[in-house]
Amino acid sequence: MLSKFMILLECSRAYSLPMTLLSWLVVFTYSVLHSGNVWYGILALIGVCLVHLGTNVLDDYFDYKALIKSVDFDKNEYMKNTQKTKCRFLVLGVITEKQMLSLGMLYFILAGLIGLFFFIQCGKPVFYFALIGVFFTVLYSFLSKIRLSEVAVGITYGPLLFGGVNYVMTKTLSQDVFLLAIPIMIMTIILLYTHSVMDFDYDLKEGHYTIANSFDSQLDSLIVLKVLLIIGYLSLFGICIFDISDWQVLLALITIPLGVDLYKSMVNFSTDSKSVPVKRWFHFPMENMEQIEKIHAESFMIRIYQSRNLMIYFSLLVTVGLILASF
Repeated sequence: MLSKFMILLECSRAYSLPMTLLSWLVVFTYSVLHSGNVWYGILALIGVCLVHLGTNVLDDYFDYKALIKSVDFDKNEYMKNTQKTKCRFLVLGVITEKQMLSLGMLYFILAGLIGLFFFIQCGKPVFYFALIGVFFTVLYSFLSKIRLSEVAVGITYGPLLFGGVNYVMTKTLSQDVFLLAIPIMIMTIILLYTHSVMDFDYDLKEGHYTIANSFDSQLDSLIVLKVLLIIGYLSLFGICIFDISDWQVLLALITIPLGVDLYKSMVNFSTDSKSVPVKRWFHFPMENMEQIEKIHAESFMIRIYQSRNLMIYFSLLVTVGLILASF
């Protein structure tokens, strides 16, 4: 029973939930400090996580449908690729297409019930937030093929998540909360963009057109990563300038060395995709490394962990800064 549950979590890519949890934590903390309803905030987290998991499942489902229609699709060759195994349970037949689709629908039905509760309790704006969310959820798999995945993730994890959670907690629409979302949104986009750079060739081969592979090479595409890192850190000052919070949020600047380290690591990957970054104490947590090393996926996964953990540490320090600024 436990193994089946773990398979469902893996099919749902539950390992990506920290990006949702940490984004939520920032706006939850801000809203609590502005007299927000704590229980509504926690319920909103459950709803957002369900939508996130459902979107992951649908993304895999539609990718698999497109994959098996490819004339040169070879299951054995596909499974040898350590970077593109997101559909592996479907490819290996561990879960059927019908089960995968049913799992996605279950997530969305449960999230819909939470949304209905908030609509009844908090009013019409909940409907508009949900409508935008449905748009990006349904079309994400398509948008990811036409260089709009970063835009979709940015809107979803920025104004949509921050505005929606803050609204159900405080029943107000605040311009400040949208500005607060910017640095966290940028760090979330960096996580996705890191993945896109490493999937540069594979995405082109499978007909996925991303911002990264619109450049001539992986190395050239890193200019976007550099710009995102600069904007992410500079936007922290905007929180202070517009009096959303005080200077304590600048604690997140401590993570600049991690951002520089990620950029250098990606430069190394662009020149040698087999290179494995040296694991340092500030790279952790890095779970399941024994299994990752067994399938020789260290080069890819360590860099994913680097970008994910940068987002985690950055968001945690912004949260701590918001709390300290309240005293």
